[in-house]
Amino acid sequence: MGLKTAFGFGASLFGSLLGFIILKSISKAVPEHIPILGGYFGPRENAIVQTSAVTSGGLSFIFISGIPALYQLGLMGSSPQDDYWKLVTFAAVSAYYGLAFAAPMRNFFMKTVAREMNLTFPSSTAVALTIRAIHTTASGSEDAKKKVKVLLYAFAAAVILRVVSQYATGIIWDWHVFTWIFVWGKYHNAALAAESWGWFIEWTPAFLGTGMLVGPTVAYSYLLGAVLAWGIIGPALVHQGLAVGLRPYVGTKWASYTIYTSLSSKDLINEPSPRYWLLWPGIMIMLCASFAELFVQYKIISHGFMTGVKGIKESLSSSRKPRCAFFFFTSTKSDGKTERIKWWMWAPETVVIAILTCVVLSLQYQMDVQTSIVSLLFGVVLSFLSIQVCGVIDNVPTTAISKATQLVLAGVTKGHYTIPTAQRINISGAQIAGGAAYAATELMADFRVGFLLGTPIVQQFMAQILGNIFAIFLSPAVFILFAKAYPCILDTTIDTCAFAVPAASAWKSIAIAVTGSSLPIPLGSGICAVVLGAFSIILVVFRHFYLTGSRSKYVAYIPNMSVVGLSMILPATCYNIAIAIGATVAYFWIKKYPASANMYIYALAAGLIAGEGIGGVVNAIFQLAGISGSTYGTNVGCPLDQC
Repeated sequence: MGLKTAFGFGASLFGSLLGFIILKSISKAVPEHIPILGGYFGPRENAIVQTSAVTSGGLSFIFISGIPALYQLGLMGSSPQDDYWKLVTFAAVSAYYGLAFAAPMRNFFMKTVAREMNLTFPSSTAVALTIRAIHTTASGSEDAKKKVKVLLYAFAAAVILRVVSQYATGIIWDWHVFTWIFVWGKYHNAALAAESWGWFIEWTPAFLGTGMLVGPTVAYSYLLGAVLAWGIIGPALVHQGLAVGLRPYVGTKWASYTIYTSLSSKDLINEPSPRYWLLWPGIMIMLCASFAELFVQYKIISHGFMTGVKGIKESLSSSRKPRCAFFFFTSTKSDGKTERIKWWMWAPETVVIAILTCVVLSLQYQMDVQTSIVSLLFGVVLSFLSIQVCGVIDNVPTTAISKATQLVLAGVTKGHYTIPTAQRINISGAQIAGGAAYAATELMADFRVGFLLGTPIVQQFMAQILGNIFAIFLSPAVFILFAKAYPCILDTTIDTCAFAVPAASAWKSIAIAVTGSSLPIPLGSGICAVVLGAFSIILVVFRHFYLTGSRSKYVAYIPNMSVVGLSMILPATCYNIAIAIGATVAYFWIKKYPASANMYIYALAAGLIAGEGIGGVVNAIFQLAGISGSTYGTNVGCPLDQC
């Protein structure tokens, strides 16, 4: 999902429900005296299971953004498989550095400032309440079995659909309605124009499930971005001659089919592709909206820093002074001294990982120690902002964090390196800061689950450490699998690709813009970017400061401009349509049958998302084995007679 749309979801709910049904059954069947398998399995143990699940899959961020961008710019080795250990070391320092400084911040964000800063961590709270409900209510076990049954059925159906559909993509998976109309019209009508702009339906379980989770505002904002980019602005650009497409099928029955999604052009200024022209407004919207979302939370952020300073002063003046009472949420069991993470468990790790990060960045990415330290410090500072924002609005502002680091590193490296080296430093340094902040935020959200369930901190911390061991080896391997099966992920000269990798496109474009001597941005694109960026800021401010009190009911109708911007750089409207369909189904389900929706909707969505992910891995294996749909499948119903 991340390679397709830059969207991603953690494994909290999936791990919680599946862990409950499996381990609860084992704990009942196995005698209590048998180590590991036997014994009590309650909410706290369930929290440990979901901690391991979340941490094991928590490194996807760096493999859908900065790492692909480095390969697209030709700044890494010849292939990811040759760079496997290089990727492992990079993943390791990102993961463990984020974990190291997230650990000591746990009590600060969970107890000291939780009430004052309104840090609810909505998704984590929902997971904790779900775990508590299935363990404590009389019917909890039966409810959990029903949810897991729905989850497993959805998972199996999604896997089967994803694997089987590759052999009849145009019939089962993709519905190219405009191609069908074009064919039915004997190849002599204008329907193929809509196909050229990417308008078709894809029955993707993952994005249908995503729509169920993100809600109407995000889903329709995502669709709005597609309509603006690929339904209005893009066609207008081509009509006015401000952008051009490629027509490689002249002389065939598909002569009118035009490729508008290529990022390459002989003249990026005067003859850009629509996708390249739209890239800059999309990035500007994401930047402006993300930073605006941070700035409107200035009271929370400034209060957080002031409270942090106050807490440090109090701890220095009296290490035995009782902690202030907290009233916001009450954990099942208060934290005693034996349950706190000792300083020796995180402080040495922080120092060691910081040193190793400097070594890795120096040896593998030609970054000097001073610049590495800047990246590390940015990771710490920006993690505070990221955790605070996530705790309030349930959104990790990775775009703003990473791009801010890229801009700072551009100033640090300006004039001191060749352009390729500067770009490598820019992306890798920002990736360390952004990856560490992202990991810290995800882990703090995970701490929230454990806090509400009274899970011993040390046990949860150890589960996170063990989970990361799997993640640092598994994440690069999965990335290599997809990169080998689909070379277009790393090669932007290939015009058609199953994965748009929008996050990598944004990272690459920012790196090129801030390290080059001139900006290869068309004038009209730049003007449009400034106008839409300013509009995004105004809209965020308007929503935050004006739509309050009795007017807050209108907030749901204000588009999420960060999502609109992301959609504008993603040349695949099928995902936007699928997310909108999923959100619409969920909306009417919740409205008409709230009890049923509350019971099953999250389990259904989790199963669909996880199922397509596993199905995609199976398809990649089939592709490498030579037994995929590209070899044995049919292209019936597909444009250009190919899928």
